[in-house]
Amino acid sequence: MFRRHRPAIQVKTAEQIELMRAAGLLVGRTLELLRDAVKPGITTLDLDELAERHIRDHGGVPSFKGYHGFTGTICASVNEEIVHGIPRPGKVLADGDIVSIDCGAIVEGWHGDAAITVPVGEITAERRRLLEVTEASLWHGLAAGRAGARLSDISHAIEAHIRSQGAYGIVEGYGGHGIGTEMHMDPLIPNHGPPGHGPVLEPGMCFAVEPMVNLGAKDTVELDDGWTVVTVDGRSSAHFEHTFAVTPDGPRVLTALDEGEEWLTRLGIVQNETETSS
Repeated sequence: MFRRHRPAIQVKTAEQIELMRAAGLLVGRTLELLRDAVKPGITTLDLDELAERHIRDHGGVPSFKGYHGFTGTICASVNEEIVHGIPRPGKVLADGDIVSIDCGAIVEGWHGDAAITVPVGEITAERRRLLEVTEASLWHGLAAGRAGARLSDISHAIEAHIRSQGAYGIVEGYGGHGIGTEMHMDPLIPNHGPPGHGPVLEPGMCFAVEPMVNLGAKDTVELDDGWTVVTVDGRSSAHFEHTFAVTPDGPRVLTALDEGEEWLTRLGIVQNETETSS
């Protein structure tokens, strides 16, 4: 009988995690810059150029640009676009849109990866609730990323929160991943599934967690550009992501400006004693 192969998960030293924090902080600050820049009339290419300039000016390298031929520094996915939207000069944001912005940066060979979904002007209550549910599901997943837990506990926590909030579509086939010296590493972290499966989480492991939630059905299709993934029914989707490190004292969210202190405290998770950066 053959044992099923499980890919090795890269374990980082404390010094390597500090380098990942530097990359993560750069990503987090870039996303906050873009959040403030989102307004009706701006194009997704405008946002992309702003992101690239900020990352390079602060000693980083955009992770996405040139990745398997991708042309942008960010992925900018509008309304029914779920992930991997290509920044374009003709993609003008309008009042009432939502735009998911996914961003990655490399600092001294180490990666950070995070995403936010931002309202453009005034959005409907339905879309605003979608953003709230998706972001909260991310934090429930991060809170489950404690030493001694199983990998699928993260997936289950995300799904359980979303299911408790209504009839949303949880995107399948896309999800979180290991991260470190590469942007995408083993293992894949789905946004659904039962708890108690997969590798045991150990201090030094780092993952990117990223729920994608649809207002309608979960079904997706990739457009002819070979990148942009959209909902089949044309309804809106939201996407949030953070990179975190497993520590003995709880998850340390490397791409959050406060390392996750506000959200994890709200969810009853004891923060590690490391001072947060802002």
